[in-house]
Amino acid sequence: MGPGLGYFLLPAGGALSLTGVITGNGTLISLSWIMWVLGILLILGNRYRRPADPRALAVAAAAGDARAVRGLRTLALTARAEGRPDTAERLLRQAVKAGDVESMWELGRLVEHREGLAAAEPWFRMAAERGHAVAKRLFRPGGALHPDGADPAP
Repeated sequence: MGPGLGYFLLPAGGALSLTGVITGNGTLISLSWIMWVLGILLILGNRYRRPADPRALAVAAAAGDARAVRGLRTLALTARAEGRPDTAERLLRQAVKAGDVESMWELGRLVEHREGLAAAEPWFRMAAERGHAVAKRLFRPGGALHPDGADPAP
């Protein structure tokens, strides 16, 4: 169970509580208290969770664990937002090795920001060839990486 469930349980518990009060149903009121307590515990518990270990995620991602790949990408995007582009690039490269198309796109964006569009083109092309919709647009005729229409789009 994750924190998202906690954010669902609080208003659901409130609705159940209100229904129980209006109908005079004590069972609904008791159930609503359980939902409220469980929702609060889930939300608070998430605040004190240990952050994911990038090394463990990399090993799991290499073994094909899709959740670990998403975890690497999330850590990478967090690192980028915190102004640690080198860490972000390292983590994105690990996710790309595991075949994550969204990480290919994000690595392209990171490289583009640092070195320009030409340096990012291989990453965008890799993402486009694997079906990334936004990356494909870059290679359409008139797109940023296909301005004259000379090369076929992936």
